[in-house]
Amino acid sequence: MTYFRKQSIPSSEAKLIPPRQLAHLGDAVFALFEREREILSSINVKQMHERVAARSSATAQAELLEKILPKLSEEEQDIVRRARNIKAPSGRSGGQLIYRNSTSFEALIGYLYLTSEERLAELLAMTI
Repeated sequence: MTYFRKQSIPSSEAKLIPPRQLAHLGDAVFALFEREREILSSINVKQMHERVAARSSATAQAELLEKILPKLSEEEQDIVRRARNIKAPSGRSGGQLIYRNSTSFEALIGYLYLTSEERLAELLAMTI
């Protein structure tokens, strides 16, 4: 039984996926990436969780987006622009701008997870 996708999908197909769904996937991918990074350097699960939570927060993801934004292709910037139009649910801490930027980051990660494992690895390396 296969639990993980083995092949990329065409970008034209991935662009049909709503940005909120790409962000949902990207959130999981980024959290797994962060857990993998921390698994050997953390003393215990609590420390790992705290480090991962800090790097996976909306504020941290918004900052990471700003860091990698100049290095994105036009296609990737388009995904970011589309996802930035998603409004935050009421009551979200951090405000609309931070939520929109973090959601854009997550959508980009989700999109690249589906379309290009190599490019995903490049961008994730830029976040370290």
